[in-house]
Amino acid sequence: MEVATGALGTLIPKLGQLLQDEYNLQKGVKKDIEFLSRELESMRAALRSVGEVPREELKEQIRIWARDVRELSYDMEDIVDTFLVRVQGAEAPSKRSTKRFMKKMMDIVTKATTRHEIGQEIKDIKERVKEVAERRDRYKVDAITPTKTLVDPRITALYTKATDLVGIDEAREELITRLTKGDDMSAQQQRVVSIVGFGGLGKTTLAKAVYDQLRVQFDCTAFVSVSQNPDLNKLLKNMLYELDKEKYANIHSTKLEEKHLIDLVREFLQNKSIIITTTRILDVAEKIGGCYKLKPLTHESSKKLFYGRIFGSEGKCPGQYFEVSEKILKKCGGVPLAIITTSSLLANKSGNIKEWNDVCGSIGSGLASNPSMDSMRKILLLSYYDLPSHLKACLLYLSIFPEDYEIHIILLILRWIAEDFIQQEEENQSLFEHGESYFNELLNRSLIQVAGTQADGTISTCRVHDMVLELICSLSKEESFVSTVLGDIRQSTPSSGSTVRRLSLQNTTWWPKMEIMSKLRSVTIFGPAIINTMPSLSCCHLLRVLDLEGCNLKEHPSLRFVGNLFHLRYLSLAWTGYAGELPMEIGKLRFLQTLLLYGTEIEELPSSIVGLRQLLCLFVGASTSLPNGLRYLASLEMLAIVRMDSACIAEELGHLTQLRILGVDLTSDKKEGGWDENMRTALLGSLGKLHKLQSLAVHSHYVEANLEAGSVESLGNLTNLEIDRTTSLPTWIRTAWLLSCLDITVVQVRREDIQVLGRLQALRYLYLTVRPDSTQVLGRFVVSPDAFPCTTRCSFYGFSMVPSTFPPGAMPRLEKLEFCIQLEEFARGEATTDDLALGHLPSLQDVRVGLYGIRKVSVKVETKVEEKLRHEADVHPNHPSFYFL
Repeated sequence: MEVATGALGTLIPKLGQLLQDEYNLQKGVKKDIEFLSRELESMRAALRSVGEVPREELKEQIRIWARDVRELSYDMEDIVDTFLVRVQGAEAPSKRSTKRFMKKMMDIVTKATTRHEIGQEIKDIKERVKEVAERRDRYKVDAITPTKTLVDPRITALYTKATDLVGIDEAREELITRLTKGDDMSAQQQRVVSIVGFGGLGKTTLAKAVYDQLRVQFDCTAFVSVSQNPDLNKLLKNMLYELDKEKYANIHSTKLEEKHLIDLVREFLQNKSIIITTTRILDVAEKIGGCYKLKPLTHESSKKLFYGRIFGSEGKCPGQYFEVSEKILKKCGGVPLAIITTSSLLANKSGNIKEWNDVCGSIGSGLASNPSMDSMRKILLLSYYDLPSHLKACLLYLSIFPEDYEIHIILLILRWIAEDFIQQEEENQSLFEHGESYFNELLNRSLIQVAGTQADGTISTCRVHDMVLELICSLSKEESFVSTVLGDIRQSTPSSGSTVRRLSLQNTTWWPKMEIMSKLRSVTIFGPAIINTMPSLSCCHLLRVLDLEGCNLKEHPSLRFVGNLFHLRYLSLAWTGYAGELPMEIGKLRFLQTLLLYGTEIEELPSSIVGLRQLLCLFVGASTSLPNGLRYLASLEMLAIVRMDSACIAEELGHLTQLRILGVDLTSDKKEGGWDENMRTALLGSLGKLHKLQSLAVHSHYVEANLEAGSVESLGNLTNLEIDRTTSLPTWIRTAWLLSCLDITVVQVRREDIQVLGRLQALRYLYLTVRPDSTQVLGRFVVSPDAFPCTTRCSFYGFSMVPSTFPPGAMPRLEKLEFCIQLEEFARGEATTDDLALGHLPSLQDVRVGLYGIRKVSVKVETKVEEKLRHEADVHPNHPSFYFL
């Protein structure tokens, strides 16, 4: 589903599902459904065309028509989903024959009534669809085509004076060096730089600055701006004309096919050109070559640009404006266009501090209404309208989150799935894997930013730049996509009579009236205060997402109302401190896909949980026990943390063959001996069946777990492994050929372990620790020159390790190294300072060393070792940073 077409993307397949014989609908109802399917397909095509045209360029009646179609699609999907729930039932049949018979009879009566009701509702919807279709024909919606941009909003960057440029000197010189170093300019081969970054970052300005400085060295040059919907024929003619105005003086009046024009350009540029391109899409930059990721301005450059445009310099700014200026600069986030736009707006308000505070407060809600922000909006809209339709809804959905909020990527994708934004395109990929590709595409287009990474370098959280958030919030408000309540102010809640479908409550005590919440699909609460006044949500039968993460539910008496939310797909009670029981009625939620219970005091899950056959993700705390019957949750892809209460639980994990992420806790009850041989055998046997497992975390805080096994052959897809307490490195790790990150604490390191790890070709991050209470005495390790070919970070704790362990050729990509030295080895002559060979590691950037030993015995040795290490860091070609732990 995408925002331009409402729920049509998921509704049309559901209508086809209703035509199946198992639903036993009357013949007349089936004909009505067939009519609706055809008509809605036509409307979907028309809506897609509408979605490609900037909203500002659409006539008001067409915008109203598009809104009505979207609302109609939501209403119809609600009807179909409700029918499917009532016909298919939410409860499993009773085992007792009398109750089973009575339930069967009740089902017959209920389902007959339900079929009659949906037949009537389909007829009502049919009349609405006819009326909307007539208006489509009347407004000639099908004839809409995307308009070509007549004036590119980036054009002003081409005429910026060199004296007005701020903060680009370093980037400009770096690009010039890339393009000109080496061969003589007249004989050099083609060189390319592709500048990438999101709208407003100054890509065009930087490219023009480089172009202006280099153009005097060339006989011919051309600078061409490509609009969102370019006339390619005209574009190529403009390029040829700029390259040779005499030869192509009449090119614009000559009729030539695009292929011929392309051939002329290629011929002209072959083997003698320098090319600079700009793009918002990382993939495009990488395919062009010479990718250069443009960074935001530094804070100092931001201040220079900001204060210079308003007061002439920072020194001329009155003191009372400094505090609000810092807040404004933070919101601008180093984006030149944002700073220029905002400072231009403030230049005429330099005598009124109140107006400055008003402007600061409006950033985040004012792009749509402030004419001074028009150029900023237009440039950012280029990125939005350039998105494929399936990504527009995913981007607008981010307007649910507050400013500067770190969004967990896994949870974001699960929410997209719950909202039906992600469609199954390839059978060999799960919905979550499709969602990951959606996220990566938005990241590549520079519309979201990385906020945090995991130990293996993968992205864990993201955030939205304030200016992008401002844009999507304004678009979301226009589309009635998300309704936000911020503090005690209704920011974008639709007016009375409109429908609230997605509600974001941010640090507020105010709730919309229940009469406009009857069709609510999503509720997300940020801040604990709202719970005290939360109305009963049991009447919100259409709710798909209920996110109470971080709310204080410690004293909340019961969550039984959740059992009435039959459409629920996503439920988060994470970090709520809820101490009650999870109601047995949770088993009625047959559509539930995500259940988040970590950060609660729930002791055990009800047995009905095993009836949730569509569950993709189940996250609980280590103190929560799971019931028997886990094997029935066959759709699970993410499961953590499983408390190993019995061998039965361990064995049942082997039936969850779709698992990609798994976390287990071996000793959560803190009882010595709780981890026994039966559990070990059952767990390792289960791991051998999980062929799709990518991430595994094993926690055993109170006993050393022996994780050796005769054969675990399924780990070919494992990329991330964390074991926090085990006797030794499990031998089955050598089969994990895709392992990228290993974080393991052992009682003993064997000499061959380092060799085994060195042969893991994909290993990038290694954290190897020996238990501090270990009395192990280690000999010198020896690895081959080709060991650890991809490793970029290594940490060795609890045992002595020196860089010369890795001969020249080993660890060629290592950038960060943390290791320990036992000074007694040097005092006894078992090691010398010649062993501290940092020069063996050519990519080294950062070194951290822990020195251990009896100080009064080894103080001289310690000084000598420190001096030697500092000297090696100083003479290393990379001059790595150096710290003693």
